[in-house]
Amino acid sequence: MTINGHVSSLSRSIHFYTRALRHIRPALSESMASTLRASLVKSRLDHANSIMYGMSASNMHRLQSAQNSLPRVVLPSLRHLSASERLSYWLPVHYRIQFKIATLTYKTLATCQPSYFYNILQLHQPSRALRSSTQQLLQVPCMSTDFGRRAFNYSSPATSIKNCPSLRPYIVSRAT
Repeated sequence: MTINGHVSSLSRSIHFYTRALRHIRPALSESMASTLRASLVKSRLDHANSIMYGMSASNMHRLQSAQNSLPRVVLPSLRHLSASERLSYWLPVHYRIQFKIATLTYKTLATCQPSYFYNILQLHQPSRALRSSTQQLLQVPCMSTDFGRRAFNYSSPATSIKNCPSLRPYIVSRAT
């Protein structure tokens, strides 16, 4: 069971909409182009991207290169910036996936919804009193296969907010 077909289709779709946006870009304002990017491309890239956790580096590279073509089209006023500076406007695909899992975990723990996710997440119960016992860490289940490591109950503790320090301020500010 691989995700190669889905990544190939998604990459083609993103490149198609990027080319279409490039054709009509001169007639659009920057805010209109950003709105189209969000509705046509970002929505496809973000849809169910948490299932892409643990996918191969080659598939990750394909999606990243599809995303990298967007800043040149959407932000032509920033052409004087280097490619890495333009790309800093969007999270890399790998971090988008981690962010999606971390926010889903946070919302599940904060609201106990959806119940099917809440029921599979287990808090870590140390066998003796430790300083970490007050941090409400999640238990990482033992998985022997790579396919099992892509499951939500494994990926959720592995990409928790504690393990993604760059995401922590955003999630905390969104919760208040």
